[in-house]
Amino acid sequence: MERPWTAFYGPSVRKDIGEMPFRNLAHLVSHTASVYGDKPAFTVCLANGMNGTLSFRQVDEMSSSLAAYLREVAGLEPGDRVALQTPNCLAFPVVAFAVFKAGCVLVNVNPLYTAEEMAKQFADSKPAALVIIDMFADKLPEALKVHHIPTVIVTRVAEFMPALPKMIAGAVQKYWDKTIHPVDVPHIRLPDAIAAGAARRAQGPASAGSYTAGVEPDAIACLQYTGGTTGVSKGAMLSHRNIIMNMAQTMEMISGVNKGEEVALTALPMYHIFAFTVNLIGFYWIGARNILIPNPRPLSNLKRAFENYPITWMSGVNTLFNGLSNEVWFQDTPPRHLKFASAGGMALQKAVAERWESITGKPVLEGYGLTESSPVITFNPLGRTRPNSIGVPVPSTDVTCLAPDGRPVAQGEPGELAARGPQVMLGYWNKPEETAKTIRDGWLLTGDIATMDADGYFRIVDRKKDMVLVSGFNVYPNEIEDCLASHPGIVESAVIGVPDGAAGEAVKAFIVSRDPALTAEDVRAHCKAHLTGYKVPKLVEFREELPKSNVGKILRKDLRPSGSAAAPVSA
Repeated sequence: MERPWTAFYGPSVRKDIGEMPFRNLAHLVSHTASVYGDKPAFTVCLANGMNGTLSFRQVDEMSSSLAAYLREVAGLEPGDRVALQTPNCLAFPVVAFAVFKAGCVLVNVNPLYTAEEMAKQFADSKPAALVIIDMFADKLPEALKVHHIPTVIVTRVAEFMPALPKMIAGAVQKYWDKTIHPVDVPHIRLPDAIAAGAARRAQGPASAGSYTAGVEPDAIACLQYTGGTTGVSKGAMLSHRNIIMNMAQTMEMISGVNKGEEVALTALPMYHIFAFTVNLIGFYWIGARNILIPNPRPLSNLKRAFENYPITWMSGVNTLFNGLSNEVWFQDTPPRHLKFASAGGMALQKAVAERWESITGKPVLEGYGLTESSPVITFNPLGRTRPNSIGVPVPSTDVTCLAPDGRPVAQGEPGELAARGPQVMLGYWNKPEETAKTIRDGWLLTGDIATMDADGYFRIVDRKKDMVLVSGFNVYPNEIEDCLASHPGIVESAVIGVPDGAAGEAVKAFIVSRDPALTAEDVRAHCKAHLTGYKVPKLVEFREELPKSNVGKILRKDLRPSGSAAAPVSA
């Protein structure tokens, strides 16, 4: 198909990427470590300023030893699943890379899950091993009732930090925060598992093993669980090829990268697809120093990271950029070394992007993707960004907008965004019917409504399922939320449709206000000045806060009548 967007790639960007630059993810990890050696790869930065760092060489060595433990001591086979349930900490890259090196399949699990949620994911993925943070290991007896996991490895937030900070952090968690609980299932501590694997490797080349020699590019690298395009939680099967090619596609779009010199801030959790692929894999690949934030809430937890490290890159979602822009300490001392920030996960509001750039002097580059696409499909090229746009498709990717009958819509008309390329998942784990609904003739149907301009730049109008039908007119919540974000008295908003008799649906806006005098009529008046009449919220409700996902994405579904959300302040 014709790709008009390639005209905006720039002279150094390839239109298509040929061969994979690495055989598999294990090859990527070890090769990168050989290039950057003793340079710092990962630094965990706690809110109190305590930190710890691992070099590329250390991460490579420890992950190889843990891979030996998984295969030769725990007895895992190629393709066995290994669940990883930790926040951002030094253990995360060590374990993730070890799973790749063992030829196994990584299953990322949200550490905040309840025992019931853990049990469902374990029952579906059937992991043979689990690495879990000690803070949440008390949920294991209940979570393992449905599926028994033979090997349980326990780690902690301060793992691999220097002795004194590790001791202090452990004491604070145990005696002050009281977040450490006894582990009431058979387990081994992560350092002990690594030591056992290292002992096996020391016995000679035969014991060290070359577990990934036979791992093909299309072998499953990870199961990334998502609500996806059809609602029910399921594991997207992402192959080594999917992830490596997607990072190659993304890096083509970014100019001005100084390999081995960048400092990246990772505030989003790495068990989420955006940070997992872009921050963990992508930043590691280019030799960046990755500053890991275990818990970005409250946002003051990021203050020490910005003060102590010359952050050049960061990724985030709209709520993170909006929140930081409202922090007085961030306004007073914005990051001096920042080159740009990348946004994904939810729509980047124009007012938020403009305020961020006015404070930092640097743009937020918006992209678009899904778990099912590893995740990046489009990205705004540096120096060729367009406001209110998700940019252009990355190399080797075709994108179109489809009408309900499956035919492409006219240029500029809204339609369901569909994409195909080497980053599109293999399918959903053990769910062929769900896969068939989402991938048709090689095209990934995203469930998002988008438009494409004459140059091939795309704009997301809204989620297909979130569209509000008012007296026969299509109303897209994103447009109204973008308008509300420009009001100086509004911190956050969310818009949904509610039943409304003859009109079908009415627009309802939920508002978090910084101005106690702000009224519903003020909100409607602001919208009337910028939007046509049927788009103006008929109902306005004020809240102290809005429900959010683990990465800070506002959850409209939890605001609908059947959802659960925070109690209203006023209506």
